[in-house]
Amino acid sequence: MNRKRKWLVPAVLGVSLAISGCSLTTKDDQTKPQTTDQQAVDSNPVDIELLAMSANEADVNIVRDQLTKNGFNVKLNLQPDYGTFKAQQDAGNFDVALSSWTTVTGNPDYAVRSLFKTGGDYSILADTEIDELIEKASTQTQAQYTDTYKQLEQKLVFDKAYIAPLFISVKSQAFNQDVLNKDSVRLSKSRSLPWEELDFKDASKRAKDPIVLQSTMPTLTSLDPIKGNDGSINIINTNMYVRLLNLTDDDKLTAEGSLSYNFAIAEGNTEYYFILRDDIRFARIKDKQAVDSGERVGADDVIFSLLRAKDKNSVPNHRTYTLHEHIKNAELVTDPAVLDSIKLSGSSETVKTALEKGLGAKISGLVSDKNQANNKDGKYQVVKLTTTTPFPQVLNYLAHQSAGIVSKKQVESINTYDVAKFDVNKDIPYGDQNTVTEGPKYNNTLFTSGPYILSYKTDYEAVFLKNPAYMPGTKHEPKVNNIKIRFIKDADSSLSALRSGEIHLYYGLSESKFDIVKGDSKLALQTIPSNAVSYLLFNTKNREVAKSADLRKAVLYSINQDEFLAYYKNNKFKAVSTVSPIVKTGLELKADPAKVKEFLNAYKASKK
Repeated sequence: MNRKRKWLVPAVLGVSLAISGCSLTTKDDQTKPQTTDQQAVDSNPVDIELLAMSANEADVNIVRDQLTKNGFNVKLNLQPDYGTFKAQQDAGNFDVALSSWTTVTGNPDYAVRSLFKTGGDYSILADTEIDELIEKASTQTQAQYTDTYKQLEQKLVFDKAYIAPLFISVKSQAFNQDVLNKDSVRLSKSRSLPWEELDFKDASKRAKDPIVLQSTMPTLTSLDPIKGNDGSINIINTNMYVRLLNLTDDDKLTAEGSLSYNFAIAEGNTEYYFILRDDIRFARIKDKQAVDSGERVGADDVIFSLLRAKDKNSVPNHRTYTLHEHIKNAELVTDPAVLDSIKLSGSSETVKTALEKGLGAKISGLVSDKNQANNKDGKYQVVKLTTTTPFPQVLNYLAHQSAGIVSKKQVESINTYDVAKFDVNKDIPYGDQNTVTEGPKYNNTLFTSGPYILSYKTDYEAVFLKNPAYMPGTKHEPKVNNIKIRFIKDADSSLSALRSGEIHLYYGLSESKFDIVKGDSKLALQTIPSNAVSYLLFNTKNREVAKSADLRKAVLYSINQDEFLAYYKNNKFKAVSTVSPIVKTGLELKADPAKVKEFLNAYKASKK
């Protein structure tokens, strides 16, 4: 979520602006021959346009200061929100864009595939060497891929200078411990906050009182989980659609709280099996109230959801297909004997034995009709997923919100348009935010498989209601009936709302506000090292930085990460790339004014 940070530009910035065009001669320099042309190369600042959101004001000022000191004339292109920032980025109105990425699946492939692979959902790169390293690492085990990701970082950052890393952030949230049960509030490294576990300190409030959260983004990309992958909907879609797998708070894969009781990887690492629960039905909205649709969440919905997730053309503006492109097929298993004939990866145990672990009843039969599943009697549904190549990291992607299970019946009844001829002016796709926004277009057609469903939203708030048919009677049944998200764009206003009791939890608190929270006895602060990396992304088209690696490297070596760590009181960590929080490659970026000068001079000389 976007956070606005206030930072006063130090007085020395004005001085650095004034002297940035001066050439200083040292005693050693006096022995070196100096030409008029060389002096001109050294003294002329290079124009650079920095695109960012105003919410990142502190980071912008630090970057500007560092670049200015190193011979750049920085033009700021500050945008008020993500939408206008993205529009400027898509239009190419920048040299470097202040970007960030959070690996919400806990695996390194997610940290690079969408961002840097040719054709990736968010990639503006087209480099075959980068592509080959991403693909090579994806087929390797954790023990093997460290060196490959080191090669990738070397190529991405130091050899090609496609990005310039700034820092790794902590993940943080603050909550009102007088209102919320502190044991119910989780903070996970990757996964979004699990709403079903949230609870009041006073349990008598569960039925009527809402737990109030906060978001900076009132415009929701899409409530169809495959059509969005940004801060406006990640936490929402994670809590509206159940998945085959989840992540623990420290990024381990688990079936706990998912649609699966267990999962198993077959020998060869291309076949993956999941045994499904029978106690979740889709919720729908009737007269703005959440009701049980009567439709069970089953294997047909899983297969439909996964196959559309991997198909770029299943919906217009598909934002997450590259995350699932390794899926070859998803299908139903109906013969238990098949499960008994297949060995687990790296084990003599069978897939059937692995799937049966901890079950109340062993598998007595596998059914094709989801309505015939009866887990108490040993009748289950099992889904087999096959990948195009050995790719164990596919499981992390199944824990991502884009792998949320939608209703096959409902989505097909809504998405009747021709995808190739989709008309945004008349076609209304499943999950369109207008259908849940109060007003003349309100027509809520959501069917959600997760613990909550969005009833309606306004520009002020979004109201979510408990799915009455989500694992009832288990520890995973949602505890609170009503959750609201209050839309508050300003970080200071969000903190004020938390302190006044208007909201109960502030997700994504700025490090600069930690001391305020610690000084308020009714508030509790939670922090954890995150998978979020901030970095500068270079334009790859129609700008000088797109043509000149020397110019990009001059920017790269202007970045001093120690200054970011000092400003944030060591609540940031050094980074090399978006992989840094997950894989320790041993590489490090060190600011180097001599290299900056060298690369700037090489760039300027090439322009003569």
